[in-house]
Amino acid sequence: MREYVVVGVDGSVRGRAAADWAAREAESRGMPLRVVHVAGLAEDPAAGRRPDCAEPLLERTVDHLTDRRPALRITGDRLTGDPVPGLLAATRPGDLLVLGTRGAGGFAGLPVGSVALGAAERAEVPVVLVPGVVAWSGGRGKSRADGEVAVGVDARAPADAALDFAFDAAGRSDLRLRTLHAWTLPAELTARAPFVLPEEDRAEREDQEVQLLADALHAWREKYPQVRVLEDVLLFSASHALVRASARAELVVVGRHGPALGRTAHDLVQHTRCPVAVVPS
Repeated sequence: MREYVVVGVDGSVRGRAAADWAAREAESRGMPLRVVHVAGLAEDPAAGRRPDCAEPLLERTVDHLTDRRPALRITGDRLTGDPVPGLLAATRPGDLLVLGTRGAGGFAGLPVGSVALGAAERAEVPVVLVPGVVAWSGGRGKSRADGEVAVGVDARAPADAALDFAFDAAGRSDLRLRTLHAWTLPAELTARAPFVLPEEDRAEREDQEVQLLADALHAWREKYPQVRVLEDVLLFSASHALVRASARAELVVVGRHGPALGRTAHDLVQHTRCPVAVVPS
């Protein structure tokens, strides 16, 4: 069965940004692109097809992407039903699903829409949420030494699927990979010294966290020897560390355990400055 990059479009600005990002990613991966528009049950299937109407959304998007990337194989599918189940049904194992963070509906000030959140929570394939017009550039406009992919790593229980996705993305685009392990001081240390923690206690704990991250990445460094890796151990909350990283990254990658976003992933997609890949374990 052939694998696709699948992008959901709805005519919104973020949907168009997602389509452009998806086309670039499909080209990078050597995969065909499938553009999907899921129309609600109340929509007229013939809407936009009368001679006096603009070209339908799906055909317009496919034509736009084909003009920009003529060598890329692009197909379009119009489905009917609820958006989240429809998008999930359009994917198969090995696919990548790409969506704008918020579609044409919902509240104007809402950072992430219900469709994007629902797909990120329930998809069995990686989902990339694109926040706006500034999408994946693959390092354009910066030196290759500056461009990076960031990935959140729980060094005690690393998410292999997320790490594989992040290393692959960085390797294909010749970008540095920033691996972020956020940690907090254990309660027993802060209980002993609630006002001023001795520097030696903090330093000893930090050394342990650095070693944990190095151990978690060892196999991935061997699998992807060409990827330049920066190991970053931070005394922050994981959410804070990843949102900060999104301001300079091309892509931030997080893992997802189970049928829901954890607090870290949820906070990240709400406040990110760059595309976020949510990768199910």
